[in-house]
Amino acid sequence: MNKAFFKSVVLAASAIIVALSIIIYPKDTYLASVNGLKMWWDVVFPSLMPFFILSEVLMGFGVVHLIGVMFEPLMRPLFRVPGSGGFVWAMGISSGFPAGAKLTARLWHQKQITTLEAERLVSFTNCSNPLFMFSAVAVGFFHNAALGIVLAVSHYAGNIFVGLIMRFHGWKKDSAYSKDTSRGGGMKNALTQMHNARLSDNRPIGQLLGDAVQQSTKTLLMIGGFIILFSVLSRMMDLLHVTEMLSKLISPVFLLFSFSETLSLPLMKGIFEITLGSSLTSVAQSSVLQQAAITSFILAFSGLSVQAQVASILAETDIKFRPFFIARIMHGFLSAGICMLVFPYLYNTKSNAAPAFHYIREKSESIGEWGMTAIAHSHYVTLVFLLLSIGLWSRNMMKKNSLRY
Repeated sequence: MNKAFFKSVVLAASAIIVALSIIIYPKDTYLASVNGLKMWWDVVFPSLMPFFILSEVLMGFGVVHLIGVMFEPLMRPLFRVPGSGGFVWAMGISSGFPAGAKLTARLWHQKQITTLEAERLVSFTNCSNPLFMFSAVAVGFFHNAALGIVLAVSHYAGNIFVGLIMRFHGWKKDSAYSKDTSRGGGMKNALTQMHNARLSDNRPIGQLLGDAVQQSTKTLLMIGGFIILFSVLSRMMDLLHVTEMLSKLISPVFLLFSFSETLSLPLMKGIFEITLGSSLTSVAQSSVLQQAAITSFILAFSGLSVQAQVASILAETDIKFRPFFIARIMHGFLSAGICMLVFPYLYNTKSNAAPAFHYIREKSESIGEWGMTAIAHSHYVTLVFLLLSIGLWSRNMMKKNSLRY
C-alpha cells in the first residue's frame, strides 16, 4: 500500500466517521455550530473587518511601497524579507490571525515578494492580537489582567525568534535573492514610490473602498466557515472520546516535566481551537505559571482551526504551508519557554510592586475592560458591514447587467 493510497483511505474514513457522528448527534452538532457562529459574529468579524479594510486601502494608496523603502534596511538583514514585510508584520500584530497570511498572499500576487520570501514572512507575521490576549484570555478567562502582559511578551518575543530562525529557510535556493531596487534614497524616494504605486492602481476612492469591503467580507466569510467547522469537529471528538484518549497519551510527558496532568486535556483542545483551549486551561487544577506556559503554547501554535484558514489563503498561491506549520510548532515551544523565564519578573500582583509594573498593570486592566465592552456591542459592527457588503455586491451586479444589455 503506497503512501498516497493510505492517505486517501484515512481521509475518506475520517470524513465518513464525522458525517455519521453529525447524523447521530444532531443536537450537539447544532449547538456547536451556534457557538462557532456566535464567536465569529461577536468577536472575529468585528475585530478583523476594520483592519482588513484598512490594509486594502493602504495598499491601494501605495503606503505599502513607502513602508517597504523605509523598512528595507531593517527587515532584509534580520529576516531576509523585503521592507514591505514590516507592513504585514505590524498589521498582523494589531489585527491578529490570519491577517498576516492574507497580506502576505496579496504581496505575492503583486509580485513584491518571491515565494521563498513569502514563506519566511508568513511564518512570523501571524500573531494573536493584544485585544484578544488581554480582554478575552487574561480578563475573560483568567480574571487576571496582570497575566496579559506575560502572555503578550512571551508571544511576541517568541515570534521575533521564529522570524530570526526562519530567515535561514531556503537559503540554499536563495543565493541570488531579489533585492528591492527602491532601497535607499530616504523619505523622498519612499514618497515617490508611494505616488507611483497609487497611480498604477488608478482606482477612484469610492471603488477602492467598495472593493476593500467586498474582499474583506469574502475572506471573513471563509474564516467563519472554518470556525464553525472546527467547532463541530471539536465537539464530535469529545463525544467520541478521541480528545480524552489523546490527552491520556501525552499525560506522561507532563509528569516528566513536573506539569499537572490536568493540563493535558486543555492542551489537546487548544491544538484544535485556541479559544476553547485557553478557557479550559484557566480552570485547570495547576499553578498560574503552568497555566500561563500552556496558554502561551496554545496562542503561539494558533490551533488547527486558524492553520486551516491560513492553508486556504495560501492555496491560491505557490507559497507552501509546511514552513508555516513548522514555524507554529517552534513558536509554541519558544513562547512557553520565554513565559517561564519572564513570569517571575513580570507577574507580580503584590502591593509593593515596582511603579513601572503598576503602570503596566493599570494599562492591562483598562485594555481588558475596554475589550470586554467592545465585544458586548460588536455584533452591531458585524451587521452593518454585512449589509454594506450586500449593498455593494447588488450595485455591482446591477452595473454589470446594465452594461451587458
